[in-house]
Amino acid sequence: MVRIDLVKYRWIWFGISLAILIPGLIGIAACLAEFRAPLRPGIDFTGGSILQYQFGKAVSLDAVRQVLSQNGFPGSQVQLATVSGENVVVMRTKAIENEGDKRKLDNELTSKVGPFKVLSVDKVSATIGPELLGSGLLALCITFGTMILYISYRFKLDFAICAIVALFHDALALCGIFAILGLLMGTEVDSLFISAILTVIGFSVHDTIVVFDRIRENIKYVGSKGVDPASGKEFKKTFGDIANDSVNQTLARSIYTSLTVIITLTSLYLLGGVTTRDFVLAMLIGIISGTYSSIFNASCLLVLWREKKGQLRTKTA
Repeated sequence: MVRIDLVKYRWIWFGISLAILIPGLIGIAACLAEFRAPLRPGIDFTGGSILQYQFGKAVSLDAVRQVLSQNGFPGSQVQLATVSGENVVVMRTKAIENEGDKRKLDNELTSKVGPFKVLSVDKVSATIGPELLGSGLLALCITFGTMILYISYRFKLDFAICAIVALFHDALALCGIFAILGLLMGTEVDSLFISAILTVIGFSVHDTIVVFDRIRENIKYVGSKGVDPASGKEFKKTFGDIANDSVNQTLARSIYTSLTVIITLTSLYLLGGVTTRDFVLAMLIGIISGTYSSIFNASCLLVLWREKKGQLRTKTA
């Protein structure tokens, strides 16, 4: 694989990240203004209705979604479940405010899909939303805190800070893209989105740790002699050179590992069910972002930190 001079072009990598994050932050701000939430909230956060209908024959879930959309319930989740050995269509919609709306929906389903038996109609309280959100934020805080402690113990504090900054990059990129999708395409987030963020964070930090571990192994070569392949001149290796070598040594492994996951998620997104599509999309975006930040951002941030620290020592000496 071709050797990439990552440190030399670090401001390009940082610029690419900013080009993704800035529109995402604008999207989050727009969502805050429109929905009073950083992302377009789904039923888990806003409350809604869960309807379980048993149809007399096999039905098309797409036909059910179309009826719901035409009757003022776009973006509803529709899936097939098994209750007491019978196939049941489960619909998760925004709150059905009055009996007239429900009667109209039932009539449309009967005429366009077929007769059915109502098994249950339940309302999901919006109070579940703050509980889920609070639990998710608490999980994120605990995750970041324990990661800082562990990485600081195994490596050093600057390694930990750079790893966490890379993780924030991944989380913000994912949230920003979904904020834009929520504004443009009506994409909503639910409790599965929190699961996707936590999974992406775990994958990303794992990739970053592999790179950092190689830097730690090679750091003993700082100050040793190297040869410039272009000019043939000898030079003393800096921390930036060591970080560059370390990333290139792990580059193929990181890309191949991520590609296997990306191929699997792409297949699930294209061929899987509609109910899991947003979750798979969040995972796909997060894995790509995490791979990018682990390779191009985390190590360059660490080099920048060490260079600034060295300059401060030189000034105070």
